[in-house]
Amino acid sequence: MISKRPIKLIVNGKPCEGFVEPRLSLADFLRDHLGLTGTHLGCEQGICGSCTILFNGETVRSCLLLAVQANRGEVVTVEGLAGLAKDGEPLHPIQQGFLEQLGFQCGFCTPGFLMTVYELLSEKPSPSEAEIREHLSGNLCRCTGYQNIVAAVLWAAEHLRKTS
Repeated sequence: MISKRPIKLIVNGKPCEGFVEPRLSLADFLRDHLGLTGTHLGCEQGICGSCTILFNGETVRSCLLLAVQANRGEVVTVEGLAGLAKDGEPLHPIQQGFLEQLGFQCGFCTPGFLMTVYELLSEKPSPSEAEIREHLSGNLCRCTGYQNIVAAVLWAAEHLRKTS
């Protein structure tokens, strides 16, 4: 019998606690224990990027991070992204950009892209198309061909600069 370990963390600005098996991934903890199913599991090897979240302010593949490793950390999932919007907007400008520019089709990869774009625009508010493509190269999409995703990032970057 595997003994469960206590963990405490801040998820989308709220304190969360749980008891987890040491081998449980953070992605599974978010989905199965907290009901935050926006974090998608694709390859479960860290290759596709669908499970990307912010952990202590940086993007990580939550399928590769154990829940016990996240103990006492701060997590932001795609469900928490709207909470980072200014002026009480219902969606973060990155989410709005994906809607405006049709940066998604099936939507499976979208949460990972949104979180990766958040990190990019936090570090570089005016990225070039080449910089966007480079930063997003670790996220895979089978549907869009990426052009609309890049357009969505450019839209969001412009909107964020205007409202800063």
